[in-house]
Amino acid sequence: MRRAYAFRMRPTTCQHVALGQCLALHRELYNAALQERRDAWRRGTAISYGDQSAQLKAIRRIRPDVAVWSFSSQQATLRRLNRAFASFFRRVKAGETPGYPRFKPARRFDSVEWPRDGDGCRWRPDTSRVYLQGIGHVKVTVHRRVEGQVKTIQVRREGRRWMLVLSCDQVPTRPLEPNQAAAGIDVGIASFATTSNGEHLPNPSWGRVAGARLRTAQQRLARKQRGSNNRRKATAALAARHRKLANQRRNFHHHAARVLVSILCTKAEEAGRVVIVVDARHTSDRCEACGHTAAENRTSQAVFSCRACGHTAQADEHAARNILRAGLARLAATPAA
Repeated sequence: MRRAYAFRMRPTTCQHVALGQCLALHRELYNAALQERRDAWRRGTAISYGDQSAQLKAIRRIRPDVAVWSFSSQQATLRRLNRAFASFFRRVKAGETPGYPRFKPARRFDSVEWPRDGDGCRWRPDTSRVYLQGIGHVKVTVHRRVEGQVKTIQVRREGRRWMLVLSCDQVPTRPLEPNQAAAGIDVGIASFATTSNGEHLPNPSWGRVAGARLRTAQQRLARKQRGSNNRRKATAALAARHRKLANQRRNFHHHAARVLVSILCTKAEEAGRVVIVVDARHTSDRCEACGHTAAENRTSQAVFSCRACGHTAQADEHAARNILRAGLARLAATPAA
């Protein structure tokens, strides 16, 4: 199976500056390639990824500041633009809102990819460092072992932080012992998740605290004058709050998935389990006893009470059992492979 591992990088001051320069040069390349394609279209001609990739050697000869960085990473940036155009043409053919590729300002271009480990980059797990051409060996906080074969390496900026993302193939699975157990899981409000057999996973308390801090940061931002340094600082502070909350949620979900494997498909795949996603409509207000469906059956977030037959149950547990029933019905209707 394929898996991505994300780690925080710990660059020195010089490496931090170099990472910013690397990102800026790749953004310049992306925008210049986009401009070239726009100009070609106005002239009634077409230019492809192959055409633009072939120009890289000449550009690197003329501009030493471009030649500092990995050739393959610059090709990856051109492929990134090519994928944006491929998606644009696909949406046009499908009659969807096209969304023509746009120029990238600094705040919307935050990652660079090296398409192959060993080509302008090298992951060094023995020293917990990654080598990047033009930047050097950057220290990485490795909080878990990387398994499988590293295929691509990506560097992503998050505020003033830098993250390393390793995409690996041939990651071994850890299948659990086979059994016939099945469970329905309802994600609710009173509890984060409730299983069909009555287990409740409570909502974490940090969500309320983080929500209050986010509101405070948003209020401070709203009071700042547009274009001022104080507004830029307030924007960075708000973004940091959002990143912290997202990291807390991600960590909580991964820990929850250790207990309830079906929460995340990747965890289920690793454990050799099957996840069936069902339509959640009416799982909360359809009676499991008689099938009567009405919004009035859900008298509160905690209680289900059927207006037709009088059946009552804990609301989230009742919804989880409906989800289990729907999932088992879909499983039975699916032809065996």
